[in-house]
Amino acid sequence: MNNVVLIGRLTKDPELSYTPNTQTAVTRFTLAVDRPRRSGEDAGADFIRITVWGRQAETCDRYLSKGRQVAVLGRIQTGSYKNREGVTVYTTDVVADRVEFLGSSQGGQTGGSMGGFSRDNNDTDDTTGSGFSQTQEFGDFDDAPDTFQAVDDALPF
Repeated sequence: MNNVVLIGRLTKDPELSYTPNTQTAVTRFTLAVDRPRRSGEDAGADFIRITVWGRQAETCDRYLSKGRQVAVLGRIQTGSYKNREGVTVYTTDVVADRVEFLGSSQGGQTGGSMGGFSRDNNDTDDTTGSGFSQTQEFGDFDDAPDTFQAVDDALPF
């Protein structure tokens, strides 16, 4: 099993790019995650590179900025490459399956969820202008009975 859950703050604004062949959006950012503090020790942080794909990547680029707190659910991916000097450099990144906006944004609104977007999710039902769709994950709730409770089956437990 390869699951990662992180909560931290962006160290700088996200960087959006598109793959050359398929023009798939990919956003990368670094998350500062606090280490547990032991008595008498200074607090430390780990700086973890995050990669987000598809529509979720575009939404992250649009709404996230340096200092914003987020929760990331994803998986660890390792790799390597040779730098200009020919030395092999090993990398460890988190590929995000889900990004939750936490805290408040600069406009004073509370954080929102990007719940459950996937790489192939092309829903564009945004009538609120917020960038988020009511129907992106679970569909239209107008016909749901009063006792309906949405369940996210993608949870790892």
